Amino acid sequence: MPVANAVAGVTLSDQTMSQTATVERLDDVDADNPRIVTRAVADRYASNTLNRPQYRVGDTDISVVNGTPYWAAPLAPDGLFNKITKRQAGTVLVDMTTQQANVRSVDGKLETGVGTIFHRNYRWELLKSQAYLVDYGDPKMVIHNDTQYIAVPYSEPTFHLTPLPHSTPQWGGVAVINPSGSIETLSPSEAAASPILDNQQLYPEKLALQSVAATKYRNGILNTYTSHEDEIEIAPLPGDENDQPFFILSESGPQYVVAVEPYGNAQGLQELWTINGQNGTFERYVPADSLFGPQRAADLVRQSAPQTDWDRFTSAEPILTVIDDREYWQVRVVPEDNSGIAYVAFVDARSGDIDSFEQTDAITQFLGGETPVETPTETDPTDTTAGAPTVIVQRVAENGTVIETMTVYDDESVEIRTSTNSTAGTENATARALGS
Repeated sequence: MPVANAVAGVTLSDQTMSQTATVERLDDVDADNPRIVTRAVADRYASNTLNRPQYRVGDTDISVVNGTPYWAAPLAPDGLFNKITKRQAGTVLVDMTTQQANVRSVDGKLETGVGTIFHRNYRWELLKSQAYLVDYGDPKMVIHNDTQYIAVPYSEPTFHLTPLPHSTPQWGGVAVINPSGSIETLSPSEAAASPILDNQQLYPEKLALQSVAATKYRNGILNTYTSHEDEIEIAPLPGDENDQPFFILSESGPQYVVAVEPYGNAQGLQELWTINGQNGTFERYVPADSLFGPQRAADLVRQSAPQTDWDRFTSAEPILTVIDDREYWQVRVVPEDNSGIAYVAFVDARSGDIDSFEQTDAITQFLGGETPVETPTETDPTDTTAGAPTVIVQRVAENGTVIETMTVYDDESVEIRTSTNSTAGTENATARALGS
């Protein structure tokens, strides 16, 4: 079995490398639709706003609704009795383009849904009515003209007899389940042409990651056990409940991005792979200069903000973002309990310079190549220039949702007053930051 797996890896590597174009530049990000909210924060936002005791929020995935990307999750029955007696009640949408908790629901029961008893479950219907030997991916909630659909990308095996029998996965298509429970199986080309699936994730995420990871065999099996020449590995990332590939909207449309680093302890960026989310076209970007990897970018963010209590905050989802042909690692800084987004840092992948922004407008301006009105100076922690933000104050609801964020500057103080309007305490902003 290990030998067959290695042979299959070589075959998949050869297929991937032969079908991949090497490009000299990456597409700029779609500044109007930034990826700001992480999956873990979206889960928290969705749970905080749920007011239906018989239902729970299922697993989130990205869905594009009217051109805007959302974290979408099914409203699944909660508990054994409800799972047996009830159907999926709708879809929860969390806007991923803003730091605020912008959550809405699309109501409507689905005859075949997610999280229900087996005979009303989407997976049972796929397994009993569609082809065998296929690998169905995670279900994705799709909203088209206020109608809910479940889209399930899948891969199927291709068999090879030499040098010994083995199989490799390939994209088989997308199964689309409508609210009445009927299933339509679309080929890759049919799925890409479907108006229901416009801008959605059609290529299987698992297959995208498998294909890129398999290219470690590009120089053969023996090389992976001896010299490791040009061997790659998928870059490990900090953050909770999410990993590569990341789905983003770029100038050329929806795509997955996968960052790879050299084999071993090296953490620089060796290649960045992009996979078109609609047609599965692979492209490989090999930087001409040395670029920081995602782990180093997260380390730089922590070093640039020594006043932050990093036992209570973490760097999450570093994604390589291109702005005016310049590469940046876009890193989200979130509380450990994933109650919101504290700020977003952009780390220049070449120089290590950092720009951090707390407001959505500033983030979109920077992504669009503009200079935001407010530019913090986290790259120099010793710089005490007036106007540089040193403390972030958040007003938090009882359920943990961040309602409002306020920046306190170096030349300002914080006053906390009681209901009798007396001053409970006044502190200098810098002293408060260093003491946190």
